[in-house]
Amino acid sequence: MDNETLQHRLQRLDLGMVWVDRQNRVIGFNDVAWQLLAPAGEQTLGVSREELIGIDLLRLHPAKSREKIALLLGGGEPSGVDRCPVRSPPPVTMMINIPDRVLLLKVSKMFNAEGVVGACMVYYDLTEITTTPHDDDTPSPLPRPPRRLNKIPVYRANRLVLIEVDDTLRLESNDHYTWIVTATDRYLSNLSLSDLEERLDPARFFRCHRSHIVNLHHVHEIERDGELMYIVYDRPELARVPVSRSHARELREMVGL
Repeated sequence: MDNETLQHRLQRLDLGMVWVDRQNRVIGFNDVAWQLLAPAGEQTLGVSREELIGIDLLRLHPAKSREKIALLLGGGEPSGVDRCPVRSPPPVTMMINIPDRVLLLKVSKMFNAEGVVGACMVYYDLTEITTTPHDDDTPSPLPRPPRRLNKIPVYRANRLVLIEVDDTLRLESNDHYTWIVTATDRYLSNLSLSDLEERLDPARFFRCHRSHIVNLHHVHEIERDGELMYIVYDRPELARVPVSRSHARELREMVGL
């Protein structure tokens, strides 16, 4: 999908909208947001639909994502982070705690004559254009694993870019964010390495280190340096990727060493 086609498709998507007050309590939904968030609230939070009005918006997200959401809503820097590496203002892309959904979020502050009164969160549902459906759509009482990503959404220069998973050579953690490296470029995603790991095919993408995931289909060789092991690509600028000792045995088994 070329970039222009993608932007036109985004314009045709229905927008979900959620209004929150200055304390990030939900005060209203539009119909698109309600159809998605109400069932999720019941399934993941055990909260009735009526109780969603007035709920702290951060409760609709997993605990590990709440600092990012608070930052997006203007709640200040996450603890332990000196500065946010994404210098451009929202919109940014992130996964939120909606089963099997990938959303592009944008937040706009709302104000009156007395100042800020809350915020409006607007999102596009990118699930169908970024993930692969489950083989079996039969309803199950057990929670499903997240749908696999076939494209990784990032926001760059005020435009959404979808990176083909097959083109991704490696992923490198950058605090709460992730560098996505292809053969021709590097992209900064606001998704954590763990968020992406949950959505990538483990038969292809290997977590070789707490800070690195590699696409095994693009690995050129595995190099030993004393007791250390590295994954090497066929282009010098891609650098060697370290393999932690805890993952070395698993890697040897995967590649038949």
